[in-house]
Amino acid sequence: MHQKFALMIAALLLTVGATHASPRQQDNPHQWWNERVFYEVFVRSFNDSDGDGIGDLQGLIDKLDYLNDGDPSTTDDLGVTGLWLMPVAEAPSYHGYDATDYRQIEQDYGTNEDFRELMAAAHERGIVVIVDLVLNHTSNQHEWFTASAAGDPEYADWYIWQDNVPRGQQGWHLLNGRYYYGAFSETQPELNLANPDVTAELYDVARFWLQDMGVDGFRLDAIKHLIEENGAGENSDETHAWLQGFHAYVESVNPDALTVGEAWTSSYYADDYVGGEVDIVFEFELASAMVASVQQGSRETISAIAERTARLYPPGQYATFLTNHDQNRVNSELDGYIEASKLAAALLLTSPGVPFIYYGEEIGMTGMRGAGTDAAVRTPMQWDDTPNTAGFTTGTAWQPITDGYRLRNVAVESTDPDSLLSYYRQLIRLRNEHPALRHGDYLPVESSTRDVYAFVRHSDEETILVMMNMTEAPVSDYMLTLEAGPLTDSHQPQLVFGAGADVIPLGANDAGGFDEYRPLDTLPPQSMVGIQLADIN
Repeated sequence: MHQKFALMIAALLLTVGATHASPRQQDNPHQWWNERVFYEVFVRSFNDSDGDGIGDLQGLIDKLDYLNDGDPSTTDDLGVTGLWLMPVAEAPSYHGYDATDYRQIEQDYGTNEDFRELMAAAHERGIVVIVDLVLNHTSNQHEWFTASAAGDPEYADWYIWQDNVPRGQQGWHLLNGRYYYGAFSETQPELNLANPDVTAELYDVARFWLQDMGVDGFRLDAIKHLIEENGAGENSDETHAWLQGFHAYVESVNPDALTVGEAWTSSYYADDYVGGEVDIVFEFELASAMVASVQQGSRETISAIAERTARLYPPGQYATFLTNHDQNRVNSELDGYIEASKLAAALLLTSPGVPFIYYGEEIGMTGMRGAGTDAAVRTPMQWDDTPNTAGFTTGTAWQPITDGYRLRNVAVESTDPDSLLSYYRQLIRLRNEHPALRHGDYLPVESSTRDVYAFVRHSDEETILVMMNMTEAPVSDYMLTLEAGPLTDSHQPQLVFGAGADVIPLGANDAGGFDEYRPLDTLPPQSMVGIQLADIN
């Protein structure tokens, strides 16, 4: 590690430690984010308020009641309690992951005042908001980069430059007789985070969003790439050290701010970031296992990965999802089968961790990544069956509406109690109403058949048994075993979610678990059943 950089980080940590003690309860592994369900929004594609074909902040404000109307007694909103906004700062690209001004809202989306209005409206409804923050790189049109490329001494060391590039190294781009590093694109030069001046500027950017704009935290893009020596070294020691300093600074500004890291890598590397560097990371291997298990019609993949994930992380301190803006949409991965998408949703919303839903996932939107672009998985939200616009805009949508919108849209699915949207609403309500599903421990349950995946979620308040038939046929020949748990003979089953006849009484074993228990005679195809094991004494 560069000596100057190491000293800067050490000094920062000492200063923050001396002046600030976080109110987060260190003896309680569950935090406020464990109580929430988040929804990922691409503002450009969510709702257009002015007819120019581009989604905007006022359009998002207009649709907040769809996400959560602030009244827990209603059932026609989605019920999410957190928003993650993909980049909303000024940028030349459609996606925004290449800022030209970190402190200014993208003009296509509105103004800084529009954003503050959004924050107020979201908070009124009990919704927290986190925003994408891209620390790894800027646009090559950013004034910092143009000054650095021109040799301005103030900015000369703000990016990574070399006179020559060793043979075989990728990601270097020639400009003005020198090479700059940009692993993602030549239009996205990487910041030199070993430069204390750059670090100080990014700290102030974070302060701006937390204090001036009022956000509740950040989704941090591409954290495994932050400091790479000579174009290599993902997950480097320098990266971990830098994030420790950044995390400490964020907590000093807002002790309750959430940081979610994108570390698209093995879980064995991703879990190293959790705690002192970011609060939670996205669990990519678990997400893949959820989708693969539904595709395979088997519990084997999800059982193994879910148990491993629970062992790797502090309880519940990871973000769960099915797919996101960089991946094929989950309904396309599942070939458009709505029952399969329902099962995937059940996996997401009953499992431990902090769930994130990609916009449109709840109505079964489709999309497959195209060559060189992800725009096909970021198409406009489908609100109704209006020809060519799906209710997204009164003008011409910036991106064509996805095929199938006449059936897969909010208006149509809201009137169908068996729709995917209705199922998502029910699942989110179930999670919101049951503390065991939000922050309960995860206890794996052994199943006698690969067709049935089961686990117990246990908290101080309650215990819930979750069972899923992963196949497209009814399953009757199954037995469940929990070697040890919190149960006694006074705990008896009560159906809280899913179809079924009378639930068979439970007999606890001496270790507080159960042996060869079959709660229902038959599990319907591709279904989830939730059973509360309630103490009747």
